[in-house]
Amino acid sequence: MTLLPVEDAKSRILDGVVPTPPEDVELLDADGRTLAGDIAAKLNQPPFNSSAMDGYAVRAEDVATVPVDLQVIGESSAGKAYAGTVGSGESVRIFTGAPVPEGANAIVIQENTDRDGDTVKINFAAPADRFIRPKGLDFAEGEILLSRPTVLGTREIALAAAMNHASLPVRTRPRIALLPTGDELVEPGSEPGPDQIVASNNYGLAALIKRSGARPIDLGIARDTMADLADAIQKAQDLDVDVLVTLGGASVGDHDLVHRALVDAGMTPDFWKIAMRPGKPLMFGHIGGMRVLGLPGNPVSAVVCAHVFLRPLLRALLGREQTVRTRNAILADNLAENDERQDYLRARLEHTPGETPKVTAFSRQDSSMLRTLSLSDCFIIRPPHDPARNAGETVEVEVIDF
Repeated sequence: MTLLPVEDAKSRILDGVVPTPPEDVELLDADGRTLAGDIAAKLNQPPFNSSAMDGYAVRAEDVATVPVDLQVIGESSAGKAYAGTVGSGESVRIFTGAPVPEGANAIVIQENTDRDGDTVKINFAAPADRFIRPKGLDFAEGEILLSRPTVLGTREIALAAAMNHASLPVRTRPRIALLPTGDELVEPGSEPGPDQIVASNNYGLAALIKRSGARPIDLGIARDTMADLADAIQKAQDLDVDVLVTLGGASVGDHDLVHRALVDAGMTPDFWKIAMRPGKPLMFGHIGGMRVLGLPGNPVSAVVCAHVFLRPLLRALLGREQTVRTRNAILADNLAENDERQDYLRARLEHTPGETPKVTAFSRQDSSMLRTLSLSDCFIIRPPHDPARNAGETVEVEVIDF
């Protein structure tokens, strides 16, 4: 049987994806959300000519020749502007951020003055516009400053607040149901029996889903019975999730019942098994409008497949750009010829300032070894039938950022 190439599998998973609908959220709830529309400023920033320094607002022509004495006729502070006009021979005490009064066109910083009652001696000249932030210096009313599909963070939220937006339109978080399966699984913190292991896939993937901007929903461990699987699948349908992710039970053994249970629940299969290591027994299909992604049970296989296929699906559901972080590295060791499957070697970079980093693939690439994955900071991705590579060759690696 010819295995489906990775890129073909990804294309079929992403085919026809429509971003989730928008919703308005308050700024305090906007961190990490994906902007669903372009955002224009509702005002000018600053909304008036303001002082960049503490000092005196003056007419530049009055301080062209110094020293010169000026009359202090008032004060302008942040939130309390001076209401009058600065005339010839006059000045206004001003503080940082305060509106520049009418008639003034320069600021003399207080270090360059000597104050005596209502008179201030100006000791240094100040050309026109010195230390004045003009109205609209940062941005102008109506200017689009945030565009979809920006992922909102500290800087963007601060900017939106300055633009006078109390809420923002963002994509609704996709709802992703996680269904770990298998009689051998117990929850973390439990005491495993002699033939049991602790479930980890659903917890790792829940973290990946959250970091990708979606909402994980753990359906709980389904046992290896058709009835238990049917109940869990029905629960995912009742919750109207966007994607059902099954974990394990999708291979060809007598106890691998997931594929059969999904078909019985109405799944239209798209593909099953791909040319990838780790992750050959990957499955994809639809139950109505719900996408179904069946990941392998081996923990490293599940996480790597989620990185390669689920993360792009989540980006598509959020309307985000499809981005992958790659960089060049120099092989530290020889690599043997690859077979027909695209291989994602867990590897670690060694950085030397000013040099291209070296990359070393871990000697054991077993798909059950989460410790190795946790120590890895990149994948060496080898296409099918990639020839043998020698130490010292330059290769492209994909940086692990999950």
